[in-house]
Amino acid sequence: MITVLFQNEDIIVCIKPGGIISEDNKSGNCLPGLLIEQESLNELFTVHRLDKETSGVMLYCKNKKSAARFSEMISQSKMKKEYLAIVHSKPENDEGVFSDFLFKDKNTGKSYVVKRERKGVKKAELYYTLLGTAEKDGQLFSLVKIKLKTGRTHQIRVQFSSRNMPVLGDRRYGSGINCGMALWSYSLSFPSQKENETQCFKKLPDYSTEPWDLFYENLKCL
Repeated sequence: MITVLFQNEDIIVCIKPGGIISEDNKSGNCLPGLLIEQESLNELFTVHRLDKETSGVMLYCKNKKSAARFSEMISQSKMKKEYLAIVHSKPENDEGVFSDFLFKDKNTGKSYVVKRERKGVKKAELYYTLLGTAEKDGQLFSLVKIKLKTGRTHQIRVQFSSRNMPVLGDRRYGSGINCGMALWSYSLSFPSQKENETQCFKKLPDYSTEPWDLFYENLKCL
């Protein structure tokens, strides 16, 4: 059962579980297919994506007009996204900006930080705030809140990993711990159709369960 946070005639906002593909792959084993079946919908349009291993708040459109409106919003950076992540180690500063050039290798599907712009390279930028640190089994971990300025493939994962702070459970980018990836889409906000109003949808991960329980006190205060 997929948790639905909100829906009207134009959009549906839900919680994406980890391990499920976020865009339509013409099979039932993807989030749009599961939602269409669960909510008895005719069709859904994907306007933004989450990595398969990432969980959290996700929005779909129910018609082409709404999809066009949200696609334009996203291209103009009017949809704001915030994430929560547990990463290995600790950032040097309590808050800051990561700005890199990223290259996606089409053969491996991985992204890499590179030193300069060239064909296939895109600028990536995010803002982070350190919310807390904790130790487990002799290792230091940090809870960070992240605001994306750009939306590149595996951006959060590769930018933190390149600084020796892979996301917990992200074995593809350097975490040696085999658990669900601790990357959560926490908040989506965008201009409402009503003038000067903003719609915002937020949902915390279940911080009574691993690995988020490591930061129970920090998360329950958000």
